[in-house]
Amino acid sequence: MTSYTTPENAVSLIQSNQRVFIHGSAATPTTLLFALAARKNELRNVELVAISTFGPMPLVEPDCKESFFMNSLFVSENVRAAVNSDQGGYVPIFLSEIGHLFRKNILKIDVALIHVSEPDIHGYCSLGTSIDIAKPAVDTARIIIAQVNKQMPRTHGDGHIHFSKFAAATYVDEPLFEVNYGKKITETERQIGHHIANLIEDRATIQMGIGAIPDAVLDSLHTHKDLGIHTEMFSDGILGLMKSGAVTNAYKKKHPGKVVSSFTVGSAALYKEIHDNPEYSFHEAAYVNDTAVIRKNPKVVSINSCLEMDLTGQVCADSIGSYHYSGVGGQMDFMRGASLSDGGKPIMAMTACTKKGTSKIVPYLRQGAGVVTTRAHLQYVVTEFGVANLYGKNLRQRAHELMRISHPSHHEELEKAIMERFGSFVYPFR
Repeated sequence: MTSYTTPENAVSLIQSNQRVFIHGSAATPTTLLFALAARKNELRNVELVAISTFGPMPLVEPDCKESFFMNSLFVSENVRAAVNSDQGGYVPIFLSEIGHLFRKNILKIDVALIHVSEPDIHGYCSLGTSIDIAKPAVDTARIIIAQVNKQMPRTHGDGHIHFSKFAAATYVDEPLFEVNYGKKITETERQIGHHIANLIEDRATIQMGIGAIPDAVLDSLHTHKDLGIHTEMFSDGILGLMKSGAVTNAYKKKHPGKVVSSFTVGSAALYKEIHDNPEYSFHEAAYVNDTAVIRKNPKVVSINSCLEMDLTGQVCADSIGSYHYSGVGGQMDFMRGASLSDGGKPIMAMTACTKKGTSKIVPYLRQGAGVVTTRAHLQYVVTEFGVANLYGKNLRQRAHELMRISHPSHHEELEKAIMERFGSFVYPFR
């Protein structure tokens, strides 16, 4: 069996011109990343692939430019500057398909840097909080280097790997990265949460993203009955909902009785809750985000958000103009999966304005903006000012519906844009 070594010895296995996968979110292996960054003068042209990562990212510092290139599959804050420079790049791809890039050697992984739990009595470690694309990475990587953490929760599902598979392992005892989106909930998010809660029926299956709005929605569902959870990820908002008894997972067709997810991020309380808890089942994103799997569940409600939306319903969620801000992620996987579910409701939720007061509902997307969800896929749009159901409506009708739920201070400019684009014609049929 592999024995433990120092982080420096562990990353000495990495060579120039290799592609290295980095475990993400709360499972970001920071100790290994700093050890790798210390080798910047020895290495050249090491390509890094990852989705969202947390904490400091020393590999994208300016003095690492010749050594490491961040080829990001989802743009998190700590790599945003690098990705928008010649020190990095962004691959637009559905979260459900990233595993295929690895398994089909389109992005062949040489080395996987992962962050796992301590081995159990049988020698198996858990990928812990993030199975998502980490599982296909470890399944296909030639070399696996592990950061084994006493404080990484052991999660149930498909994220287990035997200690003997590690080419090198280093041991740490340190807390995971924490975030608390609940602290960011304002009255605006609570209004949005209330509107969405009114759209959700008992026995529905819920998918939510991350942030204040999803947590506000979950906080509004405590009186619902027999809800199920099948989601790309979840955060602390789920804890209160689970304790309320609103979630039973009894009517799900896939994994009844269990919360299904591919990763989680939140507080220490959340990590403690999922540790060795069979009620939570973690699987890779290629499975969790598969529309064929999602649609089997009843009344799937998919709750997602975006950066801006035009008056016809085109959704930009990954960029601000041409500036890469986040990523495609699993938004379209679940928007489409929900629409195919019997009684499903795909929902795009957002505050009507940015923090600076700029309307998120705009006549046209900014030049260079990417369309993540097409107008043909968009159905429900929710802001603090109400709900717009765009399904089956023509472009002119959609524009009026979206103007109705925009911030009142922007009604005049949006109405003018509608007149310029569609004229003053009033659609005669209801």
